[in-house]
Amino acid sequence: MILAIRLAAAALWASACGTQRIQVSEDDPTFEGAVTFSQRCSGCHTLSAAGAQGSGNRSLRNQGPNLDQRKEDYTSAMFAIRNGGFSGAIMPQNIVVGEQAQKVAQFVAQWSGKDAKRPPRPGQ
Repeated sequence: MILAIRLAAAALWASACGTQRIQVSEDDPTFEGAVTFSQRCSGCHTLSAAGAQGSGNRSLRNQGPNLDQRKEDYTSAMFAIRNGGFSGAIMPQNIVVGEQAQKVAQFVAQWSGKDAKRPPRPGQ
């Protein structure tokens, strides 16, 4: 009985771990995409809204772009998901598919580029 209680508690704790660092509220339309991004993309990409810090070690070849610093629109994100990034060298093609891919692309389009440095406008 005690073992069953401990296993249930561990399972409950583990299920919450995947979303604890996600900064998108659960009622946000992009929340599901944030969860999927955290689960499938955070090993290589940084995107704070998903609690992902995967591109922190730029000395490793498998690190993808830091999406806090790089803005992507929906079309570009879908292209990268379907084709394995833009160079096709490292990112697996179709890492997520169907509706899941669309939700990840919507999330990336909404939340990427928040820390992107914008060039100064003329006269500034």
